[in-house]
Amino acid sequence: MKASTFCCPRSLKVEVMCFLTLTVGVITFGLMAQALSGAKPGPAGTSSSLPMAKPEDEGFSSERLAKIHDVMKKHIDKDEIAGLVMIISRNGKVVYDEAQGYANLETKKPMAKDNMFGLASGSKMIVAAAILTLVEDGKIHLSDPLSMYIPEFKNEQVRVIPPELLGRTTPASKVPEPTVPAYREITIRDLLTHTSGMMGFGAPPSPIQPDSQLILSTSLKDFMGLFAKTPLEFQPGTRWAYSNWAGFDILGRVVEVIIGKTYPEYVKERIFDPLGMKDIGWGIVPGGDDPRGVRVAQRYQATPQGELKAYNSVWSTSYKFYISACCGATTTAEDYWKFAQMLANDGEFNGHRILSPLSVELMRTNHVGNLYATAGPQTVMPANATITVGGAQYAPAGPERGNPGFGFGFGVTVVMDRGVADTLLPNGTYGFAGASGCRLSISPKENIVFAFMVNGGRFSYATQDFETVAMQAVIKD
Repeated sequence: MKASTFCCPRSLKVEVMCFLTLTVGVITFGLMAQALSGAKPGPAGTSSSLPMAKPEDEGFSSERLAKIHDVMKKHIDKDEIAGLVMIISRNGKVVYDEAQGYANLETKKPMAKDNMFGLASGSKMIVAAAILTLVEDGKIHLSDPLSMYIPEFKNEQVRVIPPELLGRTTPASKVPEPTVPAYREITIRDLLTHTSGMMGFGAPPSPIQPDSQLILSTSLKDFMGLFAKTPLEFQPGTRWAYSNWAGFDILGRVVEVIIGKTYPEYVKERIFDPLGMKDIGWGIVPGGDDPRGVRVAQRYQATPQGELKAYNSVWSTSYKFYISACCGATTTAEDYWKFAQMLANDGEFNGHRILSPLSVELMRTNHVGNLYATAGPQTVMPANATITVGGAQYAPAGPERGNPGFGFGFGVTVVMDRGVADTLLPNGTYGFAGASGCRLSISPKENIVFAFMVNGGRFSYATQDFETVAMQAVIKD
């Protein structure tokens, strides 16, 4: 996986793709090309309220944007992905908006623009924004210890992990390692930047950590004690390791403790409704209580044989017991784009200000130095390449298979050096995505937003191709 797919850490082996849709002037060309080339059907979908513009008026080439359709068709025809919905905008004007492929391979249901997608870890950007609203309201500080809001996290312990296992994701050992006291408490900032050491992907899982299947019968509130009993992977602030589950769900619970409402209630009131995001929420699944479930695109996962197999995430189906802030939201490309455009507008959209410009700038700032750039899976360090912190030994993250050219902000990756990162994305581009492949990318320099919604599969190369083909269509600053 190349560094240009910067949405999710490599330790997850999550490969993120983005795809675009044609503007009115390009749709006819794209559909004709599809028919003549035998591509799988991909209708333009339903109309939307997006603010459309002619690509050339916003510095894009219509002819170059038209390449996206054929490039994505290649990935669909190779059965790497089933379908997708893509939006590209610049200066708040949408220059590309298309649905392509299938929402359901088994029934051959074509993808439509109003199809909904499970965001998986694409939900984490919303958590970061929610925390920043509380910072702005003076209800929380980034340096606050987590135990101020959830007392169970007082007096955390840190695993003493054999150096040769650091950076690996092998199965959990059956016997817990010895532990030492954490030299300081976990802070809100640590959780936002994946430097807390809480159930990260930088070492084999602890045998003490809870089983994710418990979310089908246990509330988010009741899970806090289970998380708190799990020893940290490293001393807070000393390393970067993706806390896929615990870190951002803990932040969701912090929101609930401070506000006295459920996390979904708060973000709906403070973020979604003001932005006009009518199609986002939890528990929007086929066969669920929400009637919008019929619009959810079936998610797929690649088998070892390379086939696409239907996959239903436990994080989306757990909503009756456990509301996952980190992984559980479902929405459309249009609604997800509205959230991204709010960030691109320095915190304002639809006549409503969600965040101050300074808060958005803080969100997209690299807060971890070189820790993310050098944090990669299966990094093997020499036996003597260790450091001692708080009485425990750690191997510093090695450069062999890290994320060169990138930094990490609050819930987002940031392009720091596009040359090193091997991407056409401008420096400063930030965003994130999840295991389903749904992703947002925002370039402050070019004022460009990408909303890339795909229903799973093997989307790594499609993501890279999308970024390249989309950016090569920019012909004016």
